[in-house]
Amino acid sequence: MKHLLSIDDVSRDEIETVFETAADMHDVQRREVKKLPALRGRTVVNLFFEDSTRTRSSFEIAGKWLSADVINISAKGSSASKGESLRDTVLTVCAMGVDGLVVRHPASGAAHQVSQWVDASVVNAGDGMHEHPTQALLDAYTLRTRLGSLQDRHVAIIGDLTHSRVFRSNVLCLTKLGARVTVVAPPTLMPAGVGAWSRAAGFETSYDVDAVLPEADAVMMLRVQRERMSGGYFPSAREYTVGYGLTRDRLALLKPDAPICHPGPMNRGLEIAADAADAAQSVVLEQVSGGLAIRMAVLYHLLAGEES
Repeated sequence: MKHLLSIDDVSRDEIETVFETAADMHDVQRREVKKLPALRGRTVVNLFFEDSTRTRSSFEIAGKWLSADVINISAKGSSASKGESLRDTVLTVCAMGVDGLVVRHPASGAAHQVSQWVDASVVNAGDGMHEHPTQALLDAYTLRTRLGSLQDRHVAIIGDLTHSRVFRSNVLCLTKLGARVTVVAPPTLMPAGVGAWSRAAGFETSYDVDAVLPEADAVMMLRVQRERMSGGYFPSAREYTVGYGLTRDRLALLKPDAPICHPGPMNRGLEIAADAADAAQSVVLEQVSGGLAIRMAVLYHLLAGEES
């Protein structure tokens, strides 16, 4: 595997291999000395054109714990803020002998385009409203840790689907691992053409949160992405919460052992109540911990090579 641009790039067997490696990497977090020599001599650049806390910091820690030299570049502090094109930016960076590029960009398809320009391995850390493959891998890894096999498990993904790259990658990943997926959103936040895609990809759609929650073995709440919204997708924040938020009352509809996921950052009180975010069955912090292990595994498989 040269790049990780989409969940379509990896087979079920390759996902399982990443999970096995991630389990080993997870053990590193419990050590007093959190360092492996696997990527010594390799250079990884995190090139982020959008704000990020979890993804950027976890890729940075992942690279450093694997002994790579890690450099962070953000659009606000780079020549991109002066008008330099994406192509010129990545070619300039890679001319310095970079082995891996972790790219986040607001334009869908940007990571794929970057992979056509450079020899370095490219990891898509989120491209517009397209995909976020490592987020889907860490979500599935977290759920499998809690539930065991995902085969025939029912996962509900609820929230702002139209603007969510996490939803798109998760549908591909979870169905590939045998899960039954139902996506739920108000009509205004259900992506155009989702009916045809759901039939082809094998997932279900619904507008009724209260009907889906009692059947779910796990629930994933998605952030309302107001920064991507240019119009009125719902009348008010309160009405969205009443109709589609995981409130205290809806928490009681869930199976007691059904994990609650959220890719973050959370809008507490909007798509998820504090009671749900902090519930015993919430795996939000486990997602963060598992995300570091997954990103270590991805960098290892892309960059370590047979020599490791």
